Amino acid sequence: MAFLELSLTLSAEQQPRAEAALEELGALSITLLDADAETPDEHAIFEPGVGQTPLWRTMTLNALFDGDVDHHALVNALHRVLPGLSPDAIGLREVADRDWERAWMDRFRPMRFGERLWIYPWNIEPPGDDRDAMIVRLDPGLAFGTGTHPTTALCLEWLDGFDLHGKTLIDYGCGSGVLAIAALKLGASHAFGVDNDPQALLASQDNAQRNGVADRLSLYTPDDLPENLRCDALVANILSQPLHDLAPTFATLLKPRAPFALSGILAGQEKELLDRYARCGFHALEIAQREDWIRISGLRSAP
Repeated sequence: MAFLELSLTLSAEQQPRAEAALEELGALSITLLDADAETPDEHAIFEPGVGQTPLWRTMTLNALFDGDVDHHALVNALHRVLPGLSPDAIGLREVADRDWERAWMDRFRPMRFGERLWIYPWNIEPPGDDRDAMIVRLDPGLAFGTGTHPTTALCLEWLDGFDLHGKTLIDYGCGSGVLAIAALKLGASHAFGVDNDPQALLASQDNAQRNGVADRLSLYTPDDLPENLRCDALVANILSQPLHDLAPTFATLLKPRAPFALSGILAGQEKELLDRYARCGFHALEIAQREDWIRISGLRSAP
């Protein structure tokens, strides 16, 4: 079976309208690339999560459709939502059948975070000459989270920055499981992944098996979490509003003086969250920034 790939270079302001139109027309997948990257290896690849917004000034949108889709309907829909769009901005090509849910992984390259932690795509073999490297082998499938996005990178760097040996950790909004698996590779005794998307839980389980840590990762929907669960650390890479709403929940999930890190926060949203978490029993709050994204970290206050 053949597929049709539509490529479109557009601005950040145009992206939400174009993506919504293409999804309504039956796009099987939509991925975004930084159009300003000078070389292929500099392309960060972003498979948007719900409510996630890429902040590149211009981007290349690639959408995949069944091969029998109406080409004219696609082009007309884009012209309706993006008036004045040049025909030269739209590319259409037929492509052979393959595993397109993971095709963009061809561009995903090994990445280092902090001093020890490396994220490798599952199809690239790590070198065996660095004994201190902590390597996570990742196939995110349809779930968000590879390390290419600044929010994930901020969380991975935080995890690499302190001693996790023998500790338990909650990865709230686990997606591909990359943060929980990284914590286990860095010495955590057990991790608890939480997500309301069944696809994310499946991806996390699959990636945990690839990395030989499945026996130390427990996966739950938010409603299924054990009532008395208390952990030594927490990381949550979701969005500002859920982070605001979940502050009391995180307070109950963490032991006194336990560290935590939050990301998925746009620059400008941090003040409200800092105030919220200070009121909910957290202290030593700090921020870090990468591009236009913020990480908040700190400690659960003692009783």
